[in-house]
Amino acid sequence: MDGCTIDEAAARMGISKHTLRYYEREGLLAPVGKAPNGHRRYSDEDLGWVRTIQLLRGTGMPIREIKDFVELSRSGDHTVPERIEVLVRYREELLERMAADRERLDFLDFKLEVYRGIVGDPDANVRAEVRATA
Repeated sequence: MDGCTIDEAAARMGISKHTLRYYEREGLLAPVGKAPNGHRRYSDEDLGWVRTIQLLRGTGMPIREIKDFVELSRSGDHTVPERIEVLVRYREELLERMAADRERLDFLDFKLEVYRGIVGDPDANVRAEVRATA
């Protein structure tokens, strides 16, 4: 059987073996194939689902909602409108957080320029000019 071992999958995905097993146990991943020796073998499709789970977690979606989303996905195309609704909601929340982060970053940049100007940082004006033209 092709695929990668749990050690390889964990390394490729930047997560622990425990996390991979947790995803399986919670039903976030379909049952993973096994080699003749009984060891897990993760397919590219399995790793694609792991990446999907990671990205959904990054939006702030809780595991229980990811599980619901995965179940909708497995249920077929008739659930696409429900999946769109879920994704739109998290997209809007993510855009709000990004706007707030942009405001905080602008504040930090401004304060850094002020403070670097006070201590005589010669690059402060260059950075200010670059940012003004960006």
